[in-house]
Amino acid sequence: MIKSDLEKVISEDLAEIWSILDGEQKRRIIEMFSIHTFKKNQIIYAESETPENLWILLKGKVKIYKDGMGGRQQILRLIRPVQYFGYRAFFAREPYVSSASAFEASTLGALPMTFVEQLMNENNKLTWFFIHELSRNLGGSDTRIVNLTQKHIRGRLAEALIVLKDNYGYEDDDSTLRIYLSREDLANLSNMTTSNAIRTLSGFVAEKIITVDGRRIRILNEAMLRKISKFG
Repeated sequence: MIKSDLEKVISEDLAEIWSILDGEQKRRIIEMFSIHTFKKNQIIYAESETPENLWILLKGKVKIYKDGMGGRQQILRLIRPVQYFGYRAFFAREPYVSSASAFEASTLGALPMTFVEQLMNENNKLTWFFIHELSRNLGGSDTRIVNLTQKHIRGRLAEALIVLKDNYGYEDDDSTLRIYLSREDLANLSNMTTSNAIRTLSGFVAEKIITVDGRRIRILNEAMLRKISKFG
C-alpha cells in the first residue's frame, strides 16, 4: 500500500485518535503502521504470549476468548470495526491472559506498543483516550460477568444474540444477523454447553422469536428477545 493510501486508511478508520495528534505524530504513525490479514479462525495472539502490538480491526470480526477446562472456550469479547484491542496486557506489564482470533477473513492494523507508549508520554489527550477505552471495557466486563453467572440459560442466550446484533447488525433484510456462528461458538459466548444452546435456540424458534437456517439466525421479535435477555 502506497503512503497516500495508507494515510487515507489511517485518517478515516482511526479518526478519533487522528484528530488529537499533531503533524509530526501523524507522520510517525504512518511510518510505524502495518496492515495484516488473517484467515478465518487464524490466531492473532495467544494466551501467555508477550504483548507487542496495539491491534485495530479494520475489516472483519474478531473474538477475544479464554480456554477453559475440557477444551471449552469462553468468548470474553467480540471486536467490530473499528475497535482497538490487545494493549491492556502491555500496560499491565504482563503476558496475555486471553487469546484473539479471526471469526472470518479479517484485516487488521497494528502499531508497536512501545511506540504507542512514546506517543502517550508526549500527548496527554492520547493517554486519556486509552484510559477511557480501558474504563469502558472494564465496565462492560463487569456487567458481562454478572449476567453470565446470574442469568438463566434463556437469558444468557438471548443476551448473546442481542450482543451479536448490537456489534454486527443485520443483513439487508433487517432481521438476519450479520455473523454466522457455529452452535459451539454461540454456546461459548453464552457460557453454556452446546447441547443447551441447541435446545434453547429450538425453544426460541418454537416461540417464533427467531428462525434458524444452518448458521444463519433471523430475529423475528427483537423486543421479546431483549425482554428475555433483561429478565431471563
